[in-house]
Amino acid sequence: MSYTDPESEPPQQRRSWRMPMVVAGGALVVGGLVGWGVYAAGGGAAESGGAAKPVAPSSPSVAPSADDKAAAPLKGKVVVIDPGHNVDNFRHTAEINRQVDVGNGRKECDTTGTSTNDGYAEARFTLDVAHRLRALLERQGAAVRLTHDEKGPDWGPCVDKRAEIGNKAHADAAISIHADGAPVGDRGFHVILPGAVHAGGADTRPIVGPSRDLGERIASDFRRVTGEPPSNYIGHGTALDTRTDLGGLNLSTVPKVFIECGNMRDDKDAALLTSGSWRQKAAQGMSEGIVSFLRES
Repeated sequence: MSYTDPESEPPQQRRSWRMPMVVAGGALVVGGLVGWGVYAAGGGAAESGGAAKPVAPSSPSVAPSADDKAAAPLKGKVVVIDPGHNVDNFRHTAEINRQVDVGNGRKECDTTGTSTNDGYAEARFTLDVAHRLRALLERQGAAVRLTHDEKGPDWGPCVDKRAEIGNKAHADAAISIHADGAPVGDRGFHVILPGAVHAGGADTRPIVGPSRDLGERIASDFRRVTGEPPSNYIGHGTALDTRTDLGGLNLSTVPKVFIECGNMRDDKDAALLTSGSWRQKAAQGMSEGIVSFLRES
């Protein structure tokens, strides 16, 4: 995510770092890649990844046995991963600029996201990390769904639809992956938690508590595994930020957080975000936090 993204930036700083938007011409994909788990610490797919194979999720008809839990501790759990933005959003400016209802206001459907100074797009980063995280969670038995993948849609989905996907999946946990686009010198990660919103079609009150628990666990494990420091410009060193202006959180009915993995505009953070081995650590840190939350939920 970035200060260009209405789903991340503080209102007073919004659009100060908007990427150029170029007009060029005028379904949910379920994460089920068999064998994606061959990611090594420094490996993984190319930046755009391979095409995902849709696999219909199934809910167990009986409670997992003790043996099942030992072999697959997350069996029966559903996790929704939301890779921020879409690599083709810049081709669909009219669509992503359309206003949508986020409960307590209206915002753009989506944005292009940011990039490093060398042109590595946030949308490519988020999709790569999402694939790695999916593989880690599936190894532990979770049913994992992505809000979008390489095979479609060509833009978006809009922020309200991203929340809807997690809601319809009855996710036990949901995470939206982003990277920031703050000024140089601002660095570090932070996790965004939903604040209490009860307006329009939004009511986050039931998920505020469990979302904080989820976010605190992810922040702790992400910091430990990646070595990335807490943000020095948001969260006052806690790596946590509570927001009430994000449609992806406002409209969620399941425990959900956003994570800003680092600042793509800062050279030190950019060196990490563009490293395949570091992105694997990022996925590992998120995974450990999610697993910790789900095992106790």
